[in-house]
Amino acid sequence: MGRKWNNIKDKKASKDTNISRIYAKFGREVYVAAKQGVPDPDSNQALKFVLERAKTYNVPKVIIDRAIEKAKGSSDENYNALRYEGFGPNGSMIIVDALTNNVNRTASDVRAAFTKNGGSMGVAGSVSYMFEETAVIGIEGKTADEILEILMEADVDVRDILEEDDTIIVYAAPDRFHALQNAFNKAGITNFSVNEITMLAQNEVTLSPDAQAQFEKLIDALEDLDDVRQVYHNVDLGE
Repeated sequence: MGRKWNNIKDKKASKDTNISRIYAKFGREVYVAAKQGVPDPDSNQALKFVLERAKTYNVPKVIIDRAIEKAKGSSDENYNALRYEGFGPNGSMIIVDALTNNVNRTASDVRAAFTKNGGSMGVAGSVSYMFEETAVIGIEGKTADEILEILMEADVDVRDILEEDDTIIVYAAPDRFHALQNAFNKAGITNFSVNEITMLAQNEVTLSPDAQAQFEKLIDALEDLDDVRQVYHNVDLGE
C-alpha cells in the first residue's frame, strides 16, 4: 500500500495542537451518527464506527456522552456530508470530507484554503478516481504471523498485512471492517493505533522540499477548518 501510518499519525499529532477543535469535530460526528439511527453503538453501525475511530484519538468519554445525549434530545440541527476534490502543488491530489450545517460557508472556506495555499478546486470525480476506499486497522504487540493466524481462523479476507516499526497494519475492503474488528476482539485485541475506513491513493507522489512545505501548509489550512472532517491526499510526506 505504501502509506506509512505510524509516520502520518506522528506527524498529524505534532500539528494537532488545538485539541478542543479535534474533540468538537468528533462530537459533531457522534451527534450526526446517533441522530441518523438509534443512539446505541450496538444497534447503529455508523455510530460504532465513529466511536472506534474516536478511541484512537483519545476523545474523552464526556464529549461522546454529551453528543449522544444531544442526539437523544429535541435538537433539530441538521448536517450535510460533503466531499470536495482538488489539487495541490505540482498536481498533487486532495480529497476533503466535510460535515456542515451551512453548505455555502463550507464551500467558500474550502475554496479559500485551496486558492490561498497554492491549490485549486476540482470538479466531482476529478481526483477520487485515483483513490480506493480501504479499511485500515493498526495493532501493536503482535507479529504479522499472529495476525494472519487470527484472520485465517476467522476466515476474513484482507488486501495486505504490513509491518511498520512495532505496528502491524491490516488493509481490507470496507465491507470487511466490522468482520476484522470482531475477529480481533474475539482474539482479545481491543485497542488499535489505527481503526478507520479511509481513502488511499493508488499511487503516491514525492514533492520537492519547497513544494512539500507549501503542500503541508495547504493541508494544515484545510484540516483547521471547523467543518472539515477528513483530508486525504496522494503525497508521500516521508519520515
